[in-house]
Amino acid sequence: MFTTLLFHVQNNVATITLNRPDVYNAFNDTLSYELQDALKQAEKDAAVRAVVLTGAGKAFCSGQDLKAAQEGKRNLGDSLHKRYNPIIRAIRNMPKPVICRLNGVAAGAGCSLALACDVIVAAENATLIEIFINIALVLDSGSSYFLPRTIGYHRAFELATKATKLTAADALQMGLVNKVVKAEELDAAVEAEAAFYAQAPTKAIALMKKMLTKGMTEDLDTVLDYEAWCQEIAGNTEDNREGIQAFLEKRKPAFSGK
Repeated sequence: MFTTLLFHVQNNVATITLNRPDVYNAFNDTLSYELQDALKQAEKDAAVRAVVLTGAGKAFCSGQDLKAAQEGKRNLGDSLHKRYNPIIRAIRNMPKPVICRLNGVAAGAGCSLALACDVIVAAENATLIEIFINIALVLDSGSSYFLPRTIGYHRAFELATKATKLTAADALQMGLVNKVVKAEELDAAVEAEAAFYAQAPTKAIALMKKMLTKGMTEDLDTVLDYEAWCQEIAGNTEDNREGIQAFLEKRKPAFSGK
């Protein structure tokens, strides 16, 4: 079905692997549109309760394939609107947790792709770099949104304007990633993270994902009202009833994601 990525579902987890390892999983037109389709497929599949996004080979994603971009004059604004922005919106609007398996370099739009995910588990040899300035371009694909909200304006400005390469340890210290493990332990760490979310109350997590995003930009009164609205929805789910019953029966809840 896909030619530039791999899509696999097992144990309620959809794993999407960018599969252009010969160019460090750089985006060409085909990959950008196929990733949009894969994210839609993961969202629509009721059996999928968590998504893992990763890259084949040594890299996570090196951003735009500059060689491919030279094939005719491009309108960069249109390219973002049609190719990259729908990917970032799909991840942020996904009503399921998206886990980044950061197996190598994440550069440019690849860095934005990683930052858009809900959880980032990085191999200790992974790196992140906002490389745009090196070709006199600016942050895109959401990096100017995610970076300052995560690490503050001054650090974000430095990373953006100097194209500073961050090690996984640096990124962990700044709060850009959730966890750093040895490369040989990455699969196990990501599988454990995915298994946790695949058994969690999916609808409550989807609501909290929206709430936390809104909480970064809205005032307190707006957030309080939105919390009340979301809590009413969560309180009418099957998982809420199961959670209460499990608590009363002193057992572990068996959430269905409904």
